[in-house]
Amino acid sequence: MNLFDVYPLNDIEITKASFSTVWDANGQEYLDLYGGHAVISIGHTHPHYVTRVTDQLHKVGFYSNSVKIPLQTQLAEKLGKVSGKTDYQLFLCNSGAEANENALKLASFYNNRKKVIAFKGAFHGRTSLAVAATDNPKIVAPVNETDNVIFLPHNDEAALAQAFAAYGNEISAVIIEGIQGVGGIKEASGSFLQKIRSLCDEYNAVYIADSVQCGYGRTGLFYSHDYAGVNADVYTMAKGMGNGFPVAGISIAPKFKPWHGMLGTTFGGNHLACAAALAVLEIIEQDNLMKNAEVVGSYLIEELKKIEAVKEVRGRGLMIGIELPENLADVKKNLLFKHKIFTGEAKPNVIRLLPALNLTKGQADHFLNEFKIALKG
Repeated sequence: MNLFDVYPLNDIEITKASFSTVWDANGQEYLDLYGGHAVISIGHTHPHYVTRVTDQLHKVGFYSNSVKIPLQTQLAEKLGKVSGKTDYQLFLCNSGAEANENALKLASFYNNRKKVIAFKGAFHGRTSLAVAATDNPKIVAPVNETDNVIFLPHNDEAALAQAFAAYGNEISAVIIEGIQGVGGIKEASGSFLQKIRSLCDEYNAVYIADSVQCGYGRTGLFYSHDYAGVNADVYTMAKGMGNGFPVAGISIAPKFKPWHGMLGTTFGGNHLACAAALAVLEIIEQDNLMKNAEVVGSYLIEELKKIEAVKEVRGRGLMIGIELPENLADVKKNLLFKHKIFTGEAKPNVIRLLPALNLTKGQADHFLNEFKIALKG
């Protein structure tokens, strides 16, 4: 049997990793500023994380949600404390797409409506409704197509108000990333998020804050949306939540009342997943990683803005997009193969930085130096 060939692969095999450093099968060292799509939030093989997961594996690795799992309660309490949403409720699942799927389903149960507002450049996942709310027709299969999703221009308050005026009580939810990832590191403005909140309140629609990539402390706030000073009804999270162990969740406002069977999952919230997620939150809290993300990220952004060849620098904290002119399209590839630095990209010419939240200033300086050299060809 062959693998189903859907991924363009770099010819690199990573065999060892520690914090923001990885090594390939030939012993070559790389600086990891991408963390496997923002997944590695506390650094590769963090000792506390490894111990927490290993100790749990020696006790019980899995049982389903048909029994009490105290680790879930501990995780909910810790997440509420670290995120500042102590009165919210937690539903655990496995992936970002699943989190967004459940959030949209929850909204529809709540107000018995079907229409969803999403935005140009959005990426919410690849499951049925999540992909329908994703602005990429190429990955929407015919069976996923629906007339229930309305795409609006990003950060356009007038268009948003017009959509609510036109569809009014048909709108179930508005779903928005605090900072678009695949869309090119484009931040939702504070006033736009405030407008979403006020219109959702007026029409009893549900404000869903997709924090799958931009959440979990990456921007210096736990949820990037929170800089707008308003609360969402539902926050979705996944990537940085388990530092590589598949775990995701939705944080749900108190006004939503659960009933048995409303949502469900086999693997979500299993013992190992909760141990991994607890370790991440413990490290974020103990090592003050949100502050580090803010400080090191701000430093990187300031220094990158000084580089003349860069068209634009966008983002917040350690979620950074570097837009380059077309003639520098090879810089990302050269950073990897010539300068041994992993970065991400967003089409057409945006380099994405999504490193671990404990990235050091020294590592940031190393990147800046190598980046300047790469720009010269």
